[in-house]
Amino acid sequence: MKTKEEIFSGVKLSGIPMLIFNLLFLIGIVVLFIWTMNTDISSALIATFIIADVLLLITNSIMWGGFMQIEPNEARVMIYFGEYEGTVKDNGFFWVNPFYTKKKLTLRARNLDAEPIKVNDKTGNPVMIGLVVVWRVADTYKASFDVDNASMTVSTPGTPAVDNVGQKMKAYEHFVKIQADSALRYIAGLYAYDHTGTAAESELTLRSGGEEVNNILEEQINERLTIAGIEVVEARINYLAYAPEIAAVMLRRQQADAIIAAREKIVEGAVGMVKMALKKLADEKVVDLDDDKKAAMVSNLMVVLCSEEGTQPVINAGTLHQ
Repeated sequence: MKTKEEIFSGVKLSGIPMLIFNLLFLIGIVVLFIWTMNTDISSALIATFIIADVLLLITNSIMWGGFMQIEPNEARVMIYFGEYEGTVKDNGFFWVNPFYTKKKLTLRARNLDAEPIKVNDKTGNPVMIGLVVVWRVADTYKASFDVDNASMTVSTPGTPAVDNVGQKMKAYEHFVKIQADSALRYIAGLYAYDHTGTAAESELTLRSGGEEVNNILEEQINERLTIAGIEVVEARINYLAYAPEIAAVMLRRQQADAIIAAREKIVEGAVGMVKMALKKLADEKVVDLDDDKKAAMVSNLMVVLCSEEGTQPVINAGTLHQ
């Protein structure tokens, strides 16, 4: 079933036959005028033919206003004396009622690469976050009548003037940017930047969320842009970092977390190696060690295995009990 915006109730004819008809019509008007001026008829008939010829010429001139050319991924919103009559999305050269107002809209995808903004994440840390949005006009009726293009337009002094379509698309870009920023701030407040000591490893974060966070962001932007008839093709976070004022502190914290994790791994491996060494010595009965000697051996092995620098061995040239 067709939606409201796809229904065009007016007459839409192929442009080439109508172009030929208009040219022949114009030639006929000229021929009629020449025949009238060169024919021996009464003055009343001459006046009648001239008036008819002028009316036909006016009609022909008006008919030239009915032609329109629609390129791929473009549309024309048709308005008849203030009443919406539908949207023409077919590509080609057409002729419609010349009294229709034909508003041009592009349906091509557009890209918004927003500058990073400063927001607070779920834990209150200031972060810099940016996004890129691919969008396009999906509902021409909403895009034309449900939002005020004039109020959305942002003019910059000194910039060259653009056509009506360019102004309209600039207005949509401004609208998309504002709503995308709003959705981005909302998403940033739902999640922490990264896992911290108080956050579970399974908890979703901005840094580790990946596609899941991007999908949620896309849904939020789509909800905000539906009123304008705009569809989000893709939305994703393309920049994420701590704000400059806490970046150095957070870097040291990340380094400390990495060092602690590495130390835990080293100690875990060293304990395993010491345990294996003691078990091997006991199983193969290489030497019998009392608790004091075992403690000394464990201490020495842990120092060797966990030390960041190479250790210098001390050779015992005496007996085992020296």
